[in-house]
Amino acid sequence: MTDSPLLVSTADGVTTLTMNRPDSLNSLNVALKEALLEAVRAAAADPQCRAVVLAGSGRAFCVGQDLREHVEVLTGGSDSPLDTVSQHYNPLAEALATLPKPVVAAVRGSAAGAGASLALLADFRVGGPSTSLLMAFAGVGLAGDTGVSWSLPRIVGTAKATELLFLAEPVAADEALRLGLLTRVVDADDEVLDAAHALARRLAAGPTVAYGAIKLELLVGASGTLAEALAGEAEAQRQCGLTTDHVDAVTAFVAKRPRVFQGR
Repeated sequence: MTDSPLLVSTADGVTTLTMNRPDSLNSLNVALKEALLEAVRAAAADPQCRAVVLAGSGRAFCVGQDLREHVEVLTGGSDSPLDTVSQHYNPLAEALATLPKPVVAAVRGSAAGAGASLALLADFRVGGPSTSLLMAFAGVGLAGDTGVSWSLPRIVGTAKATELLFLAEPVAADEALRLGLLTRVVDADDEVLDAAHALARRLAAGPTVAYGAIKLELLVGASGTLAEALAGEAEAQRQCGLTTDHVDAVTAFVAKRPRVFQGR
């Protein structure tokens, strides 16, 4: 296997981004963070990419910040040892959350700290029996980052988000499914990636522009006013109404023939 911290592959309209530091449970060092940001931005701009799978190599999804690298920063005399939040984590969270294509996280094994935050920014999260999510930040004396203060309350509510962040206790797969932290749980860990790819292929065959518009609608609707939500919906429908996918789908429906989406 290559020494690259991130593996990128594309098939059937699905771009797979695999964090590739299995010996450190895919902990996030600078090289991996920079590679992830570049790859997410490239996927957003690639017309051949119609869905994204985010995965980890080995037995974990991602355990968050590489603490060995972080210790070097802490002991190196920096007066801003958490600059990585503004330099790396914030841009990565924004790029992932606003990616105008569906994102499926294949959460096999542990997702902790910023790794859990990355998973929560996906549109769908597939787990297995050994999957667990841990909001680990307070356990090392930190607040949350990588968008978790935004994503976690949207999924579980403010009270539960407070509990998960303060107590920093792992959430097992079945409970994560009940809370909405996972979208689905498959029977075996070695089925997680295949199930994530199957879902991503289904999404890649769908109306890509409409999916991107729905994601934007939900971003506005969750935090904006009713007027802002309605204005966003009107603009989204204006754009979608001009797509080939919309015209062809309506024509196919009237003609009683299968719909085929081209993603444009």
